Amino acid sequence: MSKNSNFVFKFLTVVAWVIFVGLCIEAGALIVNFVYSLFKPEIIAHLYEKLDLSDMYNRSKWAYFGMYSFIMVISVLKAYLFYILIKLITKLDLSKPFSSFVSEQISHISSLTFSIGILSYIARQTAKNLLHRGYEIDQLDRFWVDSQAFILMAAVIYVIATIFKKGIELQNDQDLTV
Repeated sequence: MSKNSNFVFKFLTVVAWVIFVGLCIEAGALIVNFVYSLFKPEIIAHLYEKLDLSDMYNRSKWAYFGMYSFIMVISVLKAYLFYILIKLITKLDLSKPFSSFVSEQISHISSLTFSIGILSYIARQTAKNLLHRGYEIDQLDRFWVDSQAFILMAAVIYVIATIFKKGIELQNDQDLTV
């Protein structure tokens, strides 16, 4: 592997770590705020990232818990996705990249990405339903605006996972014939 490729790979590893830490902080803050709001509902107007869901909480606690649960689960899944990516990057042997571990991790990343996309889409549709019922949901859109991108990305990653599985089969056949 050339020095330039090695540098790019290390740079991408650092970027993945930075994104992972940021997503963990976001997920942790959302979870802490949710738990705190259960015990002290008056702080709902001052939640993380100015997420004021006090009107929703006052009108329907079920709507509040449902929407906030969507936000938390999507946030945790995104952090977990980058955890799996970091695990893949740190254990990847670039001299022999076609291994069962790599194939399993890429498949896992594909299924997680698809799950995030589908869950985000369901959350967006649920939020639209709440909008028709008169709830203020403008500030929630940023948590699932990219649902279609995640579904498309999952399809691309699935194709890559399939190619890796075929590469492993070919590599194992070649190892047996030698």
